[in-house]
Amino acid sequence: MDNITTCETVQERAILVGLITPTQNERKAKEYIDELEFLADTAGAVTVKKFFQKLDFANSRTFVGSGKLEEIKAFVKDEENNINLAIFDDELSPSQLRNLETELQVKILDRTNLILDIFAKRAQTAHAKAQVELAQCRYMLPRLTRLWTHLDRQRGGIGMRGPGETQIETDRKILLRKISLLKEELVHIDKTKSIQRKNRGKLVRVALVGYTNVGKSTMMNLLGKTEVLAENKLFATLDTTVRKVIVNNLPFLLSDTVGFIRKLPTDLVESFKSTLDEVREADVLVHIVDISHPCFEEQIEVVEKTLSELDSKEKPVIMVFNKIDAYTYTRKDDDDLTEKSKENMSLSELKETWMSRLKDNCIFISAKNKINIDELKQLLYDRVKEIHTKRFPYNDFLFEYYDEETK
Repeated sequence: MDNITTCETVQERAILVGLITPTQNERKAKEYIDELEFLADTAGAVTVKKFFQKLDFANSRTFVGSGKLEEIKAFVKDEENNINLAIFDDELSPSQLRNLETELQVKILDRTNLILDIFAKRAQTAHAKAQVELAQCRYMLPRLTRLWTHLDRQRGGIGMRGPGETQIETDRKILLRKISLLKEELVHIDKTKSIQRKNRGKLVRVALVGYTNVGKSTMMNLLGKTEVLAENKLFATLDTTVRKVIVNNLPFLLSDTVGFIRKLPTDLVESFKSTLDEVREADVLVHIVDISHPCFEEQIEVVEKTLSELDSKEKPVIMVFNKIDAYTYTRKDDDDLTEKSKENMSLSELKETWMSRLKDNCIFISAKNKINIDELKQLLYDRVKEIHTKRFPYNDFLFEYYDEETK
């Protein structure tokens, strides 16, 4: 037993760095950093400190200014803090990455790299793994010079520059070849999935969409009686899950899709468009919103923008405001004459705002505590039945029969 050694995973200790700019005020910058902390936690790192700097735009050399960089460097070099990772909230250029690594002497990640790492960790199927690898290759391609900076430190060695450049070009060709092969693999997988979708017949298709960690997988498990992974982590689900669901004797297909997020890397969006084919081919979208989140309206905008990029914005949408059990607000004092904001509204008051214009196309629920789930099922039944009867008009009498039986 004395000869057996155990390997424990050491949790990395990280600092987070964000900017306050004219287009990203202090409140929004803090929200983004909080989300970045959640991403870091999902990836397995613990956040020790957050740094902010107010700038008109990111420093082209080191992202932050020289004064702030010295402050960060002093904190990182303090052995008591034991920092081995620095994560920046925006995508860093190859030169910024190289300069920051030189200055801080710790591993440097940006938001894009962090999300790619989480996706690589979460990917289970061959389809998801290929899509993540493609995105990683695309991200790595312009950053190849970072891998060969050790050659710059070698002095006096004749011919060192040439082999360095040759190696970079060799790696570039390998990566381009890898990207080409992955694209071919994804085309093959997409054809297979397309055939699978055709084999499902003409059942009405309903797709769950929404920001990451709003409760899509919990909803999938509730409606589809599945066992999709549902946990309080970002991107808990990467692979699309499709199940046949029956409500009041009416069958339809329900799919759970990957969640969206602010500042989602372009390469990742491009790579995962095939996964989102279920969204493009859906007849109805169920947009799930975490109403307890302070920025849920901005999250709605992110999802709608992504749906627009997928040419799916015009599809019928049911807005499902989830987590009403966790909704909180600050009641205003009677003598406070300032205009009431979203933070001061009760749930009933909030329902009377722009949400009231959604009328029968929205519902307020708690998937976790199963509040208003029967009402949600009825709403889904009504929408699916409407599409189904247009597609199969000769089945009208069956619905009348089933409706009478369920009364």
